[in-house]
Amino acid sequence: MSRRPSHPVRLLASALAAGALLTTAACSNGGGTSGTASDTAAARARAAEQDAVEKAPSGSPTGSTSGSPTDSPGASPSALSESGAKAALLTEADLEGDWNQVQDADKWRDRLLVGEVDVAGFLTAKADAADCQELLDGLYRDSLLGEPSGPSALTGFAQGDSRLLEQVAGYDRAGLDDRLTWMASLPDTCDRFTATDSAGEERTVQVTEASVPEAGDARQGLHVTVQGSAAGEAATLTLDVAAVRVGTSALTVTGGGLDGGQATSVEQAVRQGTERLRTVLGGGTPSPQPTPMD
Repeated sequence: MSRRPSHPVRLLASALAAGALLTTAACSNGGGTSGTASDTAAARARAAEQDAVEKAPSGSPTGSTSGSPTDSPGASPSALSESGAKAALLTEADLEGDWNQVQDADKWRDRLLVGEVDVAGFLTAKADAADCQELLDGLYRDSLLGEPSGPSALTGFAQGDSRLLEQVAGYDRAGLDDRLTWMASLPDTCDRFTATDSAGEERTVQVTEASVPEAGDARQGLHVTVQGSAAGEAATLTLDVAAVRVGTSALTVTGGGLDGGQATSVEQAVRQGTERLRTVLGGGTPSPQPTPMD
């Protein structure tokens, strides 16, 4: 079945047909007046065509458009590139305090996070133990949001015995939302549990929700403490974790250490990191100077 032309197209076709008829009639008159009549007909045809274009709605086959899809306020950010992931990473200038960037952040591993979750402690929901084990493993491997499906970059900063780690990566959108939902469930699912390391030493882990600045398209935060021993002495590892989604990309910030949590620094890193990621996804280059935040 043939498709019926839209109204603007029919209007333009009618105008052009009318102009053609006028031109044909003028040519058949003969004599010295044929040139004048032809010019008049052509002028009327052009006027009719222009009138049709002006009346056609923007975005139609005959209408005009202004700007590009990325100019609209609701435009989706572009996909993250390898160079973009690196450019979106935080710098020392983005953080207040005495944070110093390090070169071996990808090798950071805290042994207090290593242990097997005591399944027997989950009397009514044995399956929850698997989620708590995944939490410990994700914190240890810096993979709380799962394995990236796109480019990934990581950086880290040290301040005394505290550390701040940031990862920027591209993910599958559905999987990313699932992981954020999973993170939100952990304070209820895990709450407080016990894990045992290979030497038989027990660690007590507590998980609570942490606030995250209103940044990005979706976000989730956790506050995790692990009580155990380090170098033969009692020790408590405290971590503040925040994950923020921007389109199909995300940044994860983890801060803390044996000196306690780093909630304030994590919040600042989230604000600056999200702004840098948005700039990169929008096709820009983050400023070497941090964006002023309220």
